[in-house]
Amino acid sequence: MAASERRAFAHKINRTVAAEVRKQVSRERSGSPHSSRRSSSSLGVPLTEVIEPLDFEDVLLSRPPEVEPGPLRDLIEFPEDDLELLKQPRECRTTESGVPEDGKLDAQVRAAVEMYSEDWVIVRRRYQHLSTAYSPVTTETLRERQKGLTCQVFEQDTSGDERMGPEDTDDSQHCSGSPEDTPRSSGASGIFSLRNLASDSLLPALLERAAPEDVDRRNEALRRQQRAPALLTLYPAPDEDEAVERCSLPEPPREHFGQRILVKCLSLKFEIEIEPIFGSLALYDVREKKKISENFYFDLNSDSVKGLLRAHGAHPAISTLARSAVFSVTYPSPDIFLVVKLEKVLQQGDISECCEPYMVMKEADTVKNKEKLERLRLAAEQFCTRLGRYRMPFAWTAVHLANIVSSVGPQDRDSDSEGERRPTWAERRRRGPQDRGCSGDDACSFSSFRPATLTVTNFFKQEAERLSDEDLFKFLADMRRPSSLLRRLRPVTAQLKIDISPAPEKLHFCLSPELLHVKPYPDPRGRPTKEVLEFPAREVYAPHTSYRNLLFVYPHSLNFSSRQGSVRNLAVRIQYMAGEDQSQALPVIFGKSSCSEFAREAFTPVVYHNKSPEFYEEFKLRLPACVTENHHLFFTFYHVSCQPRPGTALETPVGFTWIPLLQHGRLRTGPFCLPVSVDQPPPSYSVLTPDVALPGMRWVDGHKGVFSVELTAVSSVHPQDPYLDKFFTLVHVLEEGTFPFRLKETVLSEATVEQELRASLAALRLASPEPLVAFSHHVLDKLVRLVVRPPIIGGQIVNLGRGAFEAMAHVASLVHRSLETVQDSRGHCPLLAAYVHHAFRLPGGDPGLPGGVPPPTVQAATLARGSGRPTSLYLTRSKSISSSNPDLAVVPGSVDDEVSRILATKGVDRSHSWVNSAYAPGGSKAVLRRALPYCGAEPRQAIDRNSGRASSYLEASSSALPAPQPRFTVQKLLHEELALQWVVSGSAVREVALQHAWFFFRLMIKSMQLHLLLGQRLDTPRKLRFPGRFLDDIAALVASVGLEVVTRVHKDMELAERLNASLAFFLSDLLSIADRGYIFSLVRAHYKQVTTRLQSAPNPAALLTLRMDFTRILCSHEHYVTLNLPCCPLSPPASPSPSVSSTTSQSSTFSSQAPDPKVTSMFELSGPFRQQHFLSGLLLTELALALEPDAEGASLLHKKAIGAVHSLLCSHDVDSRYTEPSVKAKVAELYLPLLSLARDTLPRLHGFAEGSGQRSRLASMLDSDTEGEADVGGTINPSVAMAIAGGPLAPGSRTSISQGSSTAARSGCPLSAESSRTLLVCVLWVLKNADAALLQRWTADLALPQLGRLLDLLYLCLAAFEYKGKKAFERINSLTFKKSLDMKARLEEAILGTIGARQEMVRRSRERSPFGNQENVRWRKSVTHWRQTSDRVDKTKDEMEHEALVDGNLATEASLVVLDMLEIIVQTVMLSEARESVLSAVLKVVLYSLGSAQSALFLQHGLATQRALVSKFPELLFEEDTELCADLCLRLLRHCGSRISTIRTHASASLYLLMRQNFEIGHNFARVKMLVTMSLSSLVGTTQSFSEEHLRRSLKTILTYAEEDIGLRDSTFAEQPQPRLTWNSFCSQEDF
Repeated sequence: MAASERRAFAHKINRTVAAEVRKQVSRERSGSPHSSRRSSSSLGVPLTEVIEPLDFEDVLLSRPPEVEPGPLRDLIEFPEDDLELLKQPRECRTTESGVPEDGKLDAQVRAAVEMYSEDWVIVRRRYQHLSTAYSPVTTETLRERQKGLTCQVFEQDTSGDERMGPEDTDDSQHCSGSPEDTPRSSGASGIFSLRNLASDSLLPALLERAAPEDVDRRNEALRRQQRAPALLTLYPAPDEDEAVERCSLPEPPREHFGQRILVKCLSLKFEIEIEPIFGSLALYDVREKKKISENFYFDLNSDSVKGLLRAHGAHPAISTLARSAVFSVTYPSPDIFLVVKLEKVLQQGDISECCEPYMVMKEADTVKNKEKLERLRLAAEQFCTRLGRYRMPFAWTAVHLANIVSSVGPQDRDSDSEGERRPTWAERRRRGPQDRGCSGDDACSFSSFRPATLTVTNFFKQEAERLSDEDLFKFLADMRRPSSLLRRLRPVTAQLKIDISPAPEKLHFCLSPELLHVKPYPDPRGRPTKEVLEFPAREVYAPHTSYRNLLFVYPHSLNFSSRQGSVRNLAVRIQYMAGEDQSQALPVIFGKSSCSEFAREAFTPVVYHNKSPEFYEEFKLRLPACVTENHHLFFTFYHVSCQPRPGTALETPVGFTWIPLLQHGRLRTGPFCLPVSVDQPPPSYSVLTPDVALPGMRWVDGHKGVFSVELTAVSSVHPQDPYLDKFFTLVHVLEEGTFPFRLKETVLSEATVEQELRASLAALRLASPEPLVAFSHHVLDKLVRLVVRPPIIGGQIVNLGRGAFEAMAHVASLVHRSLETVQDSRGHCPLLAAYVHHAFRLPGGDPGLPGGVPPPTVQAATLARGSGRPTSLYLTRSKSISSSNPDLAVVPGSVDDEVSRILATKGVDRSHSWVNSAYAPGGSKAVLRRALPYCGAEPRQAIDRNSGRASSYLEASSSALPAPQPRFTVQKLLHEELALQWVVSGSAVREVALQHAWFFFRLMIKSMQLHLLLGQRLDTPRKLRFPGRFLDDIAALVASVGLEVVTRVHKDMELAERLNASLAFFLSDLLSIADRGYIFSLVRAHYKQVTTRLQSAPNPAALLTLRMDFTRILCSHEHYVTLNLPCCPLSPPASPSPSVSSTTSQSSTFSSQAPDPKVTSMFELSGPFRQQHFLSGLLLTELALALEPDAEGASLLHKKAIGAVHSLLCSHDVDSRYTEPSVKAKVAELYLPLLSLARDTLPRLHGFAEGSGQRSRLASMLDSDTEGEADVGGTINPSVAMAIAGGPLAPGSRTSISQGSSTAARSGCPLSAESSRTLLVCVLWVLKNADAALLQRWTADLALPQLGRLLDLLYLCLAAFEYKGKKAFERINSLTFKKSLDMKARLEEAILGTIGARQEMVRRSRERSPFGNQENVRWRKSVTHWRQTSDRVDKTKDEMEHEALVDGNLATEASLVVLDMLEIIVQTVMLSEARESVLSAVLKVVLYSLGSAQSALFLQHGLATQRALVSKFPELLFEEDTELCADLCLRLLRHCGSRISTIRTHASASLYLLMRQNFEIGHNFARVKMLVTMSLSSLVGTTQSFSEEHLRRSLKTILTYAEEDIGLRDSTFAEQPQPRLTWNSFCSQEDF
């Protein structure tokens, strides 16, 4: 309705009275109550200083868990089963292990066998999955928990044609007459309408005269029903980008596979079928010019044709009958070809002659060429009988795989469909090289194409002079050209039908490259499929996880041109010899097709009449487990006589040569050009190479190299790297104690082996990356063994701690650099993480299962001079860095004196470290508090550092060891040695270790865990679990790493972030196993470092961000609640007792006594709170400092700090340990200061209520009643001046004292809408779960201004979570979708210059959403406030329905929490003298809640609270503030016209009781009548969706109440001038 048509008094309803103006002016000039918390005297210790925490272990000793009853008992201490040791069986893909079972194995093979056979050793924290780091609350998990939500009914969703409540669908049927049938101007018509209308249902107990206490209890019980159990389940999930604590357990190491292709050979047919043809498949990469797979041999001949070779073969093994193969491709490329080569039985004639019949004769001419075919078959049968063991090259062809994949298309091109979740950045970072080898080219992806069946018809005959791989690559490159020369050649006509498809995950009847049965293998009689071994085109960095020991032999060429005699049809026989006798040839050569599985000899194909043949053959051998000096490959060269002649042998040996496989303990591989002897080699030839000119032997071509051959090993036993080979050899020599030992040209003795070992450790950094990564588990295990169990040589301990630590650091660095593309989001190498979690174990014993761990046969000892030391151990001569008094330089000092002293103690003289210092435990300036170092000896001996410091575990029998035996006898503790070596390391090694600090931290943690578990020390008090010297090293290490963080933050931010996170996780892990009070002291020391640095930092925001991340990681511990000592006696009395009192500065507003310091300390960041709840205090302190008006980088810090609190509260909501209300209340006590923080930050919170009406003036109302206010002066706010002049206040004016003036309260960075809303939902969580008695006592201690700001905060909560309606979500979706469609046009505008970046940013900043201003929307779309489930632009109708459902439940629950708090406040101030001011403010909040968009469920409870409030305090409406009564009448009348019958029922009840209350006070209800009349006129004039029909029904309900109210029948209430006609007169207004 137009404003000109409104009635006069409707214009005057919203006028502001003078009293309001005065209060507002006072408020505007009073300034913000937000005073700096940094130096607040009420808090005792400034927030910028970290208070010293309680001694956690001492507190638990004084308060054991048994003192707490019920479920609270579990909050006191960690569970007894918190840590457990698991032995997880190593995954074996095959039904057989494949590990050799030979008894005689050398040390290297034995170590490999043990590694590939032993189970994974995993230390599991049983409750770690409950941590936010491992079980984060995400959008997906929230959606699961949101299932089954009740659909809340809202008035705005039931308008028009939308659905209504079930009780409202037949409203018209209750009417016996229609109002439209009677003229509306008639008063009688109103009477007629009401008499013929049916009323809504009546509230049964409404007219009863119950005590106010009973009414409150009944209302509270009703409010507890149908409540959402978890508030934060209804709020959007925490931002994943801020989850710095996010972790995942590493996957166990597995065998590497690329993209797998299944190739099935279906049939091979020629025009004529006269002889057997044999085929092979292999993959070649033309770009890399490399063969990338081994050969797969297949035989598709018919049984009749195979019968021609019956004389030359035994029964074929089933593994050689395979016709399908699985190829693996790690680096897919468009240049990969599947090459098919065909061979036939050797016959007389060159290749061209043998191919001629296949190229000329056709199947159609069979009858015509019958005689010729018969002659060919007869000749073929003769050749098969005589030469069946020899082959000759025949033909070849190639299939371009990229064409196959692109022609059939991918299986699912639309992989990024609507319903599919896009991978996160962290998931993309975890992908292996095979996932990114194509750089996004779909055509080279071999994992997602549709199966294709091909028929290859053109084969090219092999050319005798062009058989090498180099020639093949030229042919393949030529095939890709449009004018290929090959296409001009006459082909060999054949039909090869093959099927190509992606290999399934689980393939039945599959054989591994070692011919082991891959699971599942249902029936050993089934025709198998072979896995073909891949030779990756480039390096593949993956550790070996299973035993593999294969050798491939590739003869390349032979030059017998100078060889005298008949040597033309040359064949090379290869044998693997274990000795020099022919009977010692081992059956280790893999068979090809239709033959035995393994053979003792194999031949190359024969090129007819060629003295210098080239070969393309590949021989695959299974290396024996133990290769000795006598093992060698023996090559015999034969001349094969193709035509039978009398006196001529079939094969004549014409040359011999060999390759010794082991040289100086290393497997010989690579290319060789060998001389060939004419004579048989003499005895003992196998230990020499053929390069040695043996006397009496004749050599082809004067002992020159004439035979070119290459050996390639694919072995998980032999590293094939000189540096790794030397290292393993030396370690195994020390283990075996076999001296002297020959290493290349050097003979090692006990005197020289130490020097060689140290040199080998230093040279490990020079190893090639690929073998180093492949053998990384072996290398790290050996390095750990050298640290933990140093060898004893000649009776002297060879301490290799320093060298091993440096080597470990360099190995970790090399592995990390090699796998840089597959790091996780935190920059961790998954291979190293998997090693620590799964493979690492302490040397010297197999850990048993939990519960069955036998105590180790070692005894603890502190080795000191002159105290029971074994005489055979010359420890005083030890050269280890871990011996006493290491001569080392002092670590660079810190900016903090305390930290400097910590580091300085690691200097030359360790006897003064912590003992005589003021910073020692118990000293005057002690920071690190713990018990005296305990090492199982006398305390004095434990402290005495002047003696030898070789902390070790001595085997029980070590004193009886013979001196000359070099064995690992002294066992040290790895974590102790790592900490020491790290602290005292040089700058170069320290820098490398810092780059991978997380790896060493995790290694130390697992070592400590295994030390406790295997030694059954978990029952030992935490203060006695680890010796003092180790804890000192930990302190120095933490200080050193912390110093690097604060100094590198401005130089190398990425490294600083990694170090910061690594240090935080390390300390978090220590909390599970070490003295928790001591760890808290380390945290405090680190915070002091950061605080000191902040004073001089050029960019404090960066350092504050790191500290916030550090805190968040610490608080992500699974026992975070227990670590905060929630059950210690820092609690208020059981029930508060408010009393009447005047407000003074020394006492509370509502209590005659001074505020209880215990209660006050619980709700403030006080010293006791921060000391007892240490982690929670750190977190909330970070939040408080971030919310300071002058905080650096406030916007980012707001988001990070609030997000950290939100994430923790979300985890508490989903944690099954905290479901009990009493337990949840204890958890909520850890966050009580959040209420005060939010209250004090109120001026800078986003103004959610600005667009929807005038904010309440609650704090200013209450503040006007207090004393000591500042004088009003200066310039009056323009909005206040307008109000004084008689104009209305601006709708968006801030009229709360908590907001302050535009210059005072808005100083500093305001919080964004998203940050404000998240902070408010955290406040609501605390209010919902905290103990009501505790909240009541707190509110009783608040001063009036503080209570007013608390009410303002509740008011803002109502506005922030007000329901927007389904149409709002649809509008947001459509606007966002339209925006995405318009993005191209805007981009074009920016490119063409028609719009600049500045104008674009300004335009976007002015765009407002229904949820308020959206900060940083331009840069980060995830900040958008309505992001509920997905970042997708367009959403389905179901998704929008779900979002509206969740938003409705959130609005309802948030409003109910506010209502609960208002009830607590009302109960607190009932007997106070200042109750009128407070209750007026409370009623204003209630009225605002009733006037906003609320669900029917909330309105039931809200109206019930309103009725109780008016019933107990009627003077609020009828004697104090007339405007409140008018506002209440307006809201009740609006709800009386609701389409939802439940709302009408309660609104009618409230309106009737209001009328009755007015009558009981003044014996008339003229005031209510007048206000209702004015409200009705205002409602009619301003509301378009007003429903006359539903209002009439409500009026009928009111009349029904009046008729049934027995208590007023005898009063003058019925004698009032026709109340029925009065109500009916409202319906006859002309504007209605």
